[in-house]
This record gives sequence, C-alpha cells and structure tokens, in this order.
Amino acid sequence: MSVRRWVLELERTWDAVRLRRRASRPPADFRIETYVGHGSAEGVVVRGRVLDDPPPSEAVEGEGVGAAVRRTLRQFVTDELPGVPLRITVGGATVKTSTDDEGYFLARLHPQPGALTSPWTSGTVELAGDYRGLSDPHPTGIEVLVPGPDAAFGVVSDIDDTILETGVQRVGEMVRQTVTGSALTRTPFPGAPELYRDLARGGNPVFYVSSSPWNLHAFLLGFLRHRAFPLGPVLLRDLLGGAAGREQKAGRILEVLDLHPGLPFVLIGDSGEKDPEVYADVVRSRPGRVLAVYIREVRLDPGDGRVEKVSDAWDHDVPFVLAADSAAVRRHAATLGLL
Repeated sequence: MSVRRWVLELERTWDAVRLRRRASRPPADFRIETYVGHGSAEGVVVRGRVLDDPPPSEAVEGEGVGAAVRRTLRQFVTDELPGVPLRITVGGATVKTSTDDEGYFLARLHPQPGALTSPWTSGTVELAGDYRGLSDPHPTGIEVLVPGPDAAFGVVSDIDDTILETGVQRVGEMVRQTVTGSALTRTPFPGAPELYRDLARGGNPVFYVSSSPWNLHAFLLGFLRHRAFPLGPVLLRDLLGGAAGREQKAGRILEVLDLHPGLPFVLIGDSGEKDPEVYADVVRSRPGRVLAVYIREVRLDPGDGRVEKVSDAWDHDVPFVLAADSAAVRRHAATLGLL
C-alpha cells in the first residue's frame, strides 16, 4: 500500500469515528466556506467546503511567527462535514447539492440569459434541509467572476513559483515558507503584480490554477489582495482526495476555456514542475484558443532538458516563451499587442 493510500485510509477511519461520536449533536462551529466562482452565458461553476471550525484568523502586520504557524496549522487540521444538503443560488438560478466525504461541494448552474452581471455576480449558498438539528440555513455569500463584453482575452496563471516565490523544488524551504509565512509577509516575483494588472486592463479576466490544496484558498486570496494582483477564481485541489481533489490541473484549465468560449487565453506558468507539459496538452486539445504560453525559468538546473523537450517538439503557431523574469514576459507580450 502506498503512503498516500495509507494516509487516506487512516483519515477515513478517523473521520468515521469522529462523525459517529458527534452525529447526535449539532455542529458547534458550522461554517460554509465558499471559493470564488466563475461564469458566462455557458453557465456558472461554484465550489466550496462545509466545516465545523471557527473562521481562521486574518494576518496582521507585525505578528510573530508563532501566530502564523498556528493559523497555517488550523487551515490544514479541519473538521469537515460530509453529506450536508445545500441550496445554491446565482443569477436567479438555483440548484441543490450535498458535500462529499471531505466536505467539498461543486455545482453547475445555468442562469437565464442576461441574469449575470459583469465583472461580478453575487450568489448565496445555504442549508437546504435539516442537518444534525441545525435550524438556521446559514446563508453565505459567494462571488462569481463574469467577464464582460469588452474583454479581449483571459489569463490562466499558475501560482507557486510563477507569481509567488515558493521554492517548490526546495521542499524544506517550501514547507518553511508555507508554515511560517502569511498573506502579508510572502513576496511576489518582482514586477509580477504590475504585469498582471496591465494584462487585466480593459476587463480581461485572470484565473489562478494551482496544485496547492484548497486549505490555502483564504491565504492565497489574501496574498492576491495584499499585493494588488487582479482578483479572480483561485482553483486548487483537495490535499488527500474527494471530488474536488480528483480534478487535475489540465481539467481545471479546460473548464475555464470551455466556460468562456468567446475568449482566447494567455497561459503563464513556471519551469519548476509540469506546467510546460500541461500547457502543451491544453494547446493541443483546444486549437485556436491560446495566444501565447509563458514559462518563468525557476529550475535549479536549467540544463536538465525538461522544458526543452517540450519546446523542441513544439509544432504550434502559438508562441512558447521561456522567460527569465516578468520583464521578459512583458516585452514579448507587448510585441503581440497584449499590453
């Protein structure tokens, strides 16, 4: 049995014992956590999670490392609630769903034409029936990004080592930064916020797609706000499993392209992991939808040949650019008229 499968089985056993022990009483800290959704005339996709945990604290200037560590640990040590019946309403359309074994929910809605407002449409997620004696529906707001008619293109961007200095290839450094940092202390790559704001000018939407776990959604959204990046959906994955976790990165990117068929896209990633291969598959499967692919060079060994294997086999009209920094991306994007 693999380590991951062993951890999954251990977690499921623990969850079953915990739920049996608490099934007879209402959750003490019932909370619907919503993630930023997105939509168009093709429909709306929303996600979130239901937990029995107090809301996490927000980072404050000058706080100590201990406060940051406690906040991070609370984001990962969660008391998720499975089988919660939910009612989701966006743009006058309503659907019912329920949470999976890890407390996640994913719903697709189809509002009437003209019911969505740009650039944002607000909706609600609430209890759709009895759950362990709770009587309050706990209505919770959800925001949905809706690109307007003036958008010329969209941007799909990775996060770790693309806009956020993470050091994914240095595992120890990555863990240290994740555990001890906050939305206020983590740093973006130089020039990245300005580049992304310029790409988003005129209403161009930005979508952030990462293999980081959903546990970091609040942190990453706080980082984007604090560093003045354009706000947009932050599409992540479940750390161990579940319906949301089984979604692969390429699948989430294709979801974005398919839900916004009137927009071409720019893909931005890094050379540290699998972005070149994933983006190549996207370009191949959706011809004519990608304007350019930008890969930030962050490899410890730039001569390892991994990116070059993709670029040497590149047989598309789409530019594939290995960029040293944000300035290099900016220069090339300007030649394409993207800025």
